[in-house]
Amino acid sequence: MKINTPVLALAAVVVSLGLAACGGPAGGTAGTADSRADGRTPVAEPGPKGAKEPGTKDTKPHRLLWMGDSIGEAGAPALKAAVEASGAGFASMASAGGGGVVGEMAAPTWATLTKELASFKPDVVAYQITTYDWGTVTEQRAAYGRLAETVNKAGADLLIVSAPPFRIDDFYKPHTAAIKTAPRSAAAIADEHPDTVRFLDASALWGSDSAADAAQRSKDGIHTCQQGAAAFAGWFGKELGKRYGFAPAAPATWATGAWTGDKVYGPLGCA
Repeated sequence: MKINTPVLALAAVVVSLGLAACGGPAGGTAGTADSRADGRTPVAEPGPKGAKEPGTKDTKPHRLLWMGDSIGEAGAPALKAAVEASGAGFASMASAGGGGVVGEMAAPTWATLTKELASFKPDVVAYQITTYDWGTVTEQRAAYGRLAETVNKAGADLLIVSAPPFRIDDFYKPHTAAIKTAPRSAAAIADEHPDTVRFLDASALWGSDSAADAAQRSKDGIHTCQQGAAAFAGWFGKELGKRYGFAPAAPATWATGAWTGDKVYGPLGCA
């Protein structure tokens, strides 16, 4: 797998994402949510009612808060470009070496989340399950339930996104069981809150093998470079569009922008 990201490689990503967009939203089930009108004009009017998936809202997100660990941090620059190109605000609290909501390591995340909900006032919070969401199923469900309650009380929907497949090295090996149960725990919480919480299974994009070409991991087998970040942002944008009934910005408008030179990619061996 080629890891460096010259302009031609990113251009190929733009073309492939554009072709996927031309084919319409991928299959899937959208959740339901209460509409929140804040006076802003949507970027794109929802399509005809007959074309919308059941439960979609009639307003697009206006401010999206992104959460995650260093994998989420590597994806944030592309997400910011894609979300802002669609006319919405974006903020990231993804944190290297942390960012999770489960266990003792989660204390800084909860403190930061409280501040971001009060200052940024997102209407959608997206949490990518971190590589540090270690704990029993009961502990995971309690943490994701707390996250749902905290976000929903602040007036925002919660999207929980499964982590991409990553290499289980000696550091992660003792926590393999928890890493495997985390997405199931998150999905269970989403099922309990069908109107305000949604679980997105990113294996539809990445597959389940971290060593496969589809996974687009960087040299360390864990993070992603610019091509993978762009692919995820395009996929995530389509998922947002399905849930909230709007057309996300075409990848050609953002996928080869200035974000590709973000400093986060340097330590990963990305071009």
